Amino acid sequence: MKRIVVEKKILEKNDDIANSIRNLLDKNHIFSLNVMSSPGAGKTTLIERIVEALKPEYKIAAIDGDLDTQRDAQRIAALGIEAVQINTSGTCHLDSSMVQKALNDISLDLDLLIIENVGNLVCPASFYLGTHKNAVLISTPEGDDKVKKYPTMFNIADVVLINKMDIAQFVNFNVEKVENEIKELNPNAIIFKISAIKNEGLSEFINWIKKNIELLKHQ
Repeated sequence: MKRIVVEKKILEKNDDIANSIRNLLDKNHIFSLNVMSSPGAGKTTLIERIVEALKPEYKIAAIDGDLDTQRDAQRIAALGIEAVQINTSGTCHLDSSMVQKALNDISLDLDLLIIENVGNLVCPASFYLGTHKNAVLISTPEGDDKVKKYPTMFNIADVVLINKMDIAQFVNFNVEKVENEIKELNPNAIIFKISAIKNEGLSEFINWIKKNIELLKHQ
């Protein structure tokens, strides 16, 4: 019982901070996206494509979470936007207090904030960060069994991107099965089939982001 109570208190504190982050983002009309996946699914490459597509029109910043190194933030910063790296030193997810601290190093003169969570299909699903939408990537080399194995992650997804579609046929990835399992768990999730590295299939997802940016800007 004590273990459950402690966990509840941790999540309640996290949610309180996350709600304050959300209020800050809403006040400044900044649309925010929490990008989650297992390691190597293509989060950073996807974010690079988003920045390349939207930078001419919008002001963008990124917060990158990882256990160690500055590599992801360096890749994003190389595109000419603000990028802050959070090193969790072993923690398998970002929490709202980490994001709150990172926001102190970012200008709020923004249209879009992208948060790249730690590569993990379990822990990040439990920690609300105050973002407007959750995007979950699943890549074809991971196998087509992940949706039912990690249901919590796909339950909280607003968008699911099936990445590395260019090699799906070579790794025996059953796209139809995955789509059906996503819809069974989460009928409201929007599914996009993409290849981030080849910049294929991304136009509809980019337009979805633009729509959400514009909706928040005019609230």
